Amino acid sequence: MPAPLNLKSFAQKQRHHKAKFNAYLEALLEAQPAQLDATVEAVTPKVWETIDCLSCANCCKKMSPTFTSADIKRIASHLKMTPKAFKEKYLYQPPNDKDWMNRSQPCQFLNLSDNKCSIYEVRPADCAGFPHFDKFPTIDYMHVHQQNVAYCPATYNMVERLMDAIPEPDAS
Repeated sequence: MPAPLNLKSFAQKQRHHKAKFNAYLEALLEAQPAQLDATVEAVTPKVWETIDCLSCANCCKKMSPTFTSADIKRIASHLKMTPKAFKEKYLYQPPNDKDWMNRSQPCQFLNLSDNKCSIYEVRPADCAGFPHFDKFPTIDYMHVHQQNVAYCPATYNMVERLMDAIPEPDAS
C-alpha cells in the first residue's frame, strides 16, 4: 500500500518544479513523440503503486469537475432533487461558458474525515475519469495534464516518469 501523501510537501515540490514541468509538457505538445501513448500506458501502473487517492483528495479539495447534463440528471435523481434545484443549490456556470461547475471548494460531496465521495456511485463522469491517464491520444489531453499537475500528485508522478522515459521530446 502506498504511503500517505503529505500535501504540504507536494505543494512545495510542485511550486519549485512548476516552470520545468510546464516547459516539458509544452515540448511534448510541440514534438508529439510517437512513443507518448505507449509510455503513458507503461508508467501508469507504476504511478498507482505509489499514490493513494484517499490519502489526498486534492482534486476534490482544489478543483471542480465539469458537470454534463447527464451527470446533473443522474446526481439530482440520486439526491431526490430536480436538475434545476440541484444546479441552483450546488453549481454555477462561469460567464461565457457552457460548463457547470461546483459552487464551493472543497467539493460539497467530499467527506473530509475520510476523503471519500458521498455520491461516488453516481459521481460526475469527469471525476470517474480523473486523472485521465487512460484517454488517448495523450496529446489531445495534454492541456488537462498541464492543469492537473499542479494539484494531483498522481499526474505529477506520471510526468516525472515521462521525463525519465522521454528526456528530450523530439518530433517524429
